[in-house]
Amino acid sequence: MNVTPFYPVGTPGQPWTAADAATWRARQVRKRSYADDVLGAIEPLRQRFEVGEYGALDYAEGHYPLLAIRSRDWNDALPVLLVTGGVHGYETSGVEGALQFVRDHGADYTGRANLLVVPCVSPWAYERILRWNPDAIDPNRNFRLDSPAAESAALVRLLAPLADKVLVHIDLHETTDSDESEFRPALAARDGTAYEPGEIPDGFYLVDSVANPQPAFQKVMIDAVAKVTHIAPADERGEIIGSPVVAPGVIEYDVKALGLCAGITDARYVTTTEVYPDSPRATPQQCNDAQVAAVRAGFDYALAQG
Repeated sequence: MNVTPFYPVGTPGQPWTAADAATWRARQVRKRSYADDVLGAIEPLRQRFEVGEYGALDYAEGHYPLLAIRSRDWNDALPVLLVTGGVHGYETSGVEGALQFVRDHGADYTGRANLLVVPCVSPWAYERILRWNPDAIDPNRNFRLDSPAAESAALVRLLAPLADKVLVHIDLHETTDSDESEFRPALAARDGTAYEPGEIPDGFYLVDSVANPQPAFQKVMIDAVAKVTHIAPADERGEIIGSPVVAPGVIEYDVKALGLCAGITDARYVTTTEVYPDSPRATPQQCNDAQVAAVRAGFDYALAQG
């Protein structure tokens, strides 16, 4: 195989060794604070919601408690509405959007449903603005109990008792320019494969479950987000990131088979949001607002179906 060197770690054409992974990890620099940005933002919410630790990560770089926010008046007779963010630590509006939703709208569902929000699944990666965990593993391909990613295994354990009680699961993500400039080249280098450039869509889109598509649910979220920011168009092949567009701003993945966060539970309604924060047409606040708009529209739609 003819492989051109493109990434500063590893030997082109060969999967990384343990030493290569250690070299990659040593290159990563802490750029922001999980304690300040996330734990600090959660603290005031304790006045209105239950906040619990569902696990903790102990890495050489520090100790990271994993927190979940839930309805104080939890009622097992009501459906569960689930939001997850920060599965990929660099996708900032997933974390900030989840926190903004709880702060501004979490109380709207009191007595109607049980709210469960996990705003930052991957705190180590959040601090370093990365996709992977410290072991160079993508949590969002490894959501299973025996996961090699501690971040993923902890969330699976949290949700296992609720698997058949979750009505909606909305997993908040971003698609960024760094997907092509850093993360996909790093993936190819790690796996010893050739990097093939892709395209970054300009705008918001959703990823539905191919095994349980809910087009009306996806549409109501797209319509709500379109009032906040622009929706990603299909490319010349009728695709977004290599997948056919099945409705404006919507593609489908087999979320369970791929080990994606959105596939953890047996929720009837699932989606993965994808915000484009590098667009010249969107501000950071618009990105957060888009995440919140999607969550509110999706939750309201699902509850209205009875």
